[in-house]
Amino acid sequence: MRLYIARMHFARLLHLVDSAIPTGSFAYSYGLESSLTFGLITTPSDLRNHLYSYLQQAGSAELPFINSTFHLTEKSPEFQTIAEEYDAQLLVPSLYKGSGVQGRNWLKLLTTFYPEAALETITKWFETQEIPPHFTLVFTLALQRVGFALEELKAMYLHMLLRDQLSAAIRLGFLGPLEGHQLQHDFYAVFEHILAAQVGKGYSQATRSAFLLDAAQVLHEDIYSKLFQN
Repeated sequence: MRLYIARMHFARLLHLVDSAIPTGSFAYSYGLESSLTFGLITTPSDLRNHLYSYLQQAGSAELPFINSTFHLTEKSPEFQTIAEEYDAQLLVPSLYKGSGVQGRNWLKLLTTFYPEAALETITKWFETQEIPPHFTLVFTLALQRVGFALEELKAMYLHMLLRDQLSAAIRLGFLGPLEGHQLQHDFYAVFEHILAAQVGKGYSQATRSAFLLDAAQVLHEDIYSKLFQN
């Protein structure tokens, strides 16, 4: 019976990381398209460096918030401080908007998947506080409530970020599908290092390090987008 439950738990995890789940992350290249347009990425080696920097920043900027949020609920006094801090550190308008959109979609989907978890209380809390339900925060709150472990959350989070970057590179024609999947396979080896570097770090230790990626994302709205052209 325990083995059956473990397998079902793993199957649900696979479903939640499926790229077909419409959270909105598919629509954002997080600076990749701008970097290609303006010549910051011109070779496969450049793309590898971009992905490494992107994941390192995700590790140092996002994982500490996940660490802190996981041990709280939206009603915890400390969580309001965390939500306000996270809201204040998202300075790129398109990332700020995208984070809220993805967070709302994530909560809407998981509310239908896990009605018994009463996830609508998370949505109501953000509405009452007039803070966008940023994806990193509601991703953590919701999955913790439905029974996933912290280490599972963090590995899932990095997987989703890497997958979406490589999906964007493939849609933009910079990579072929086979090359993209090979890169994804290779980069899983990087996860262990990134996760280990952030063990025990809380939101007050979060740092952003890849400012060039943020600058590229600022320019995204001003370029002729090719992301969804055939």
